[in-house]
Amino acid sequence: MALTVFALNGRFLKIADQLAEPAGLTATRWQVLGAVLNEPLTQAEIARRMGITRQSVQRTSTQLIEDGMIQFMPNPSHRKAMLLTPTEKGLEAIGKIGPQHANFANRLEIKLGKERMAELSEALTELQYALEVVDLQENEDPAS
Repeated sequence: MALTVFALNGRFLKIADQLAEPAGLTATRWQVLGAVLNEPLTQAEIARRMGITRQSVQRTSTQLIEDGMIQFMPNPSHRKAMLLTPTEKGLEAIGKIGPQHANFANRLEIKLGKERMAELSEALTELQYALEVVDLQENEDPAS
């Protein structure tokens, strides 16, 4: 299962790079920018939600800030851990990805069928949750 997931991740990253390229993004930049579309987040929160290292988020967010696609804003909950939020330029970049992304999703839906896509999405969500639970239990006493 792990090897299949690794291969699937590689395929997703290749497709994401292709979809993001016309907007001047990479899959990694799209991932970080996409994480803050609905709400401002800290770099640590992005890393936890996306399952990537904080150092990777720091590097990528620095590049996105330099490119004018995201910006820092004050965090009322923590003085040092600033929140990241998209800029107008970042929202425009995401808007450029949308049509190609929708087209790709439609083609995939034709191949798999709407019901099967929903089942697969649900199964992947279930797998993600199970892995998180098992990972959290790793630090607990096995006898408990």
